[in-house]
Amino acid sequence: MRSLIVYTDYKSPYAFVAKDLIYRLAEETGAQLDWRPYTLDIPSYLGSAELDSEGRVIAEARTAYQWRKVRYAYMDCRREANRRGLTLRGPRKIWNSSLAAIGLLWARERGPDALRAYSDRTFERFWRRELDIEDPAVVEAVLGEAGAGVEGFRDYLAGEGRALHDRIRAEAEAAGVFGVPSFVLEGELFWGRENLLLIRERLEGAATPAT
Repeated sequence: MRSLIVYTDYKSPYAFVAKDLIYRLAEETGAQLDWRPYTLDIPSYLGSAELDSEGRVIAEARTAYQWRKVRYAYMDCRREANRRGLTLRGPRKIWNSSLAAIGLLWARERGPDALRAYSDRTFERFWRRELDIEDPAVVEAVLGEAGAGVEGFRDYLAGEGRALHDRIRAEAEAAGVFGVPSFVLEGELFWGRENLLLIRERLEGAATPAT
């Protein structure tokens, strides 16, 4: 069975709309998915902003160019979400998703069913604006619902899990990862759901790796 590394972040709309397509790819090709968190540092390249409950900007550190990129990204992902019946509501601030990412690592250790249940709940509720991914109690509750167990999670969150999260992020960047969803197949890096067709061809043996 061939392994496909998948880097994801729950606060990325592109990762959200790619999630089910990645599941389908694995089911249809027999690939084993190796899900890894890559927590995006959005302010470092897209600036930051915060909106009130009416959608008005109440704080920002973002250029006009960055605003155009952000608005297009949400428009692009919302088109895909609407086409597939998904709810994607733009967040009112830039979230620190590292706690939810450590939850991914915890669920991953408890098996693919727990991981998928956790990720599905986290993605779907976050993009409906129903989940505070910066609250340890909230992340813990979703893990419990997903059947991942929670005993020892708080210690893991502050210790081993945080260290693993940071190490995976550093290793991802050393491998060239800069955004999500990103994929690594037999050492070759791909970015974006538009590359899933090429990845499928590689998994099915119909394409030649880049040289």
